[in-house]
Parts: sequence; C-alpha cells; structure tokens
Amino acid sequence: MTTAKFKKWNLLLGWCTFILALITYSLTIEPTVSAWDVGEYIATSVKLEVGHPPGAPLFQMIGAFSAIFASDNEHIALMVNLTSVVSSSFTILFLFWSSSIILKKLISRVTAPNQKEDKAVPLTTSNAIVILGSSFVGSLAFTYSDSFWYNAVEAEVYAMASLFISLLFWLGLRWEQDMD
Repeated sequence: MTTAKFKKWNLLLGWCTFILALITYSLTIEPTVSAWDVGEYIATSVKLEVGHPPGAPLFQMIGAFSAIFASDNEHIALMVNLTSVVSSSFTILFLFWSSSIILKKLISRVTAPNQKEDKAVPLTTSNAIVILGSSFVGSLAFTYSDSFWYNAVEAEVYAMASLFISLLFWLGLRWEQDMD
C-alpha cells in the first residue's frame, strides 16, 4: 500500500471514529443537570463566575459561549453539556490518529537477528489493515468504555482535559514523525 493511500484511509477512518463517537454521545447526552459538580459548572459557565478551586476558566468560557446558542433557558444545560460531547468526540479522533502513528512506527521497523540497527520494512496492505483496524477497534473500545462515556455526556472538565491531553500527545507524535 502506498503512503498516500494509507494517509487517505487513516484520515477517513479517523473521522469515522469521530462521527460515531459524536452520534453516540449526542444521542445519550444529559439533557439537564446531573449529580456532582455538573450543576455548578453549568451555573458558573453561564454567568462566567468562579467555580470551586482550582476552577476551570477555559471550560467555563467555552461553556458560556455554548450557552449563547441555547434556544431558551431550559436548554442552557444541554448546550453546556454539548461542549463535553464535542470535546470527547475529538479526543477519540486524536486517539485513533495517535494509535495509528505508533502502530505504523512499530510495524514498519523490524530488527534483523544479527543486526544492531532496525531495518525499515515497506508498508504492505496487510500491515495497513492491521494498523488501521487495531486503531479503529481501540478507539471505539475507549469510546464505549463506561467511565469515559459517563464524562462525555455531562458538563465536566474531564472531557476537555482529555481532549487537550490527546491533542498534545498527537502533536508530539506528528512532530517526531516529521523530524525525519
């Protein structure tokens, strides 16, 4: 398989995982306030107030922006919850792309028995299927994991924190990949 074709499939399947996660989380989103800190995050987001320490100012500013698009006061909580849905869906996208980069790097390098250095192996179609399939299954397994799904459908800072961690990890992998 050519590199261009692999990139095309990687891009397509990555966005498929994003869409599957977005649909799943959108269909199961918390329509109002749920337990724990969600009510506080929604209230402080809408009024741009300070929440309990250590606070989450970026989450609250983005939540306030999302609340602007609520059709009425009854849908404010839904719109702030939607920020977690979108953040979690993008987390799954970057998880897929990070996984495919790592697996491609692992599979494309083979150490010969009598050599000290790795020898580059061309990307075959079967290797590409293994890389993309494993990344797809792994990303969807994380999408439907209980704790991640639970935080993806309510206004909690964990979804946005996961997004930034996955984005930074993917950017680091891309940076390292482009160094060569």
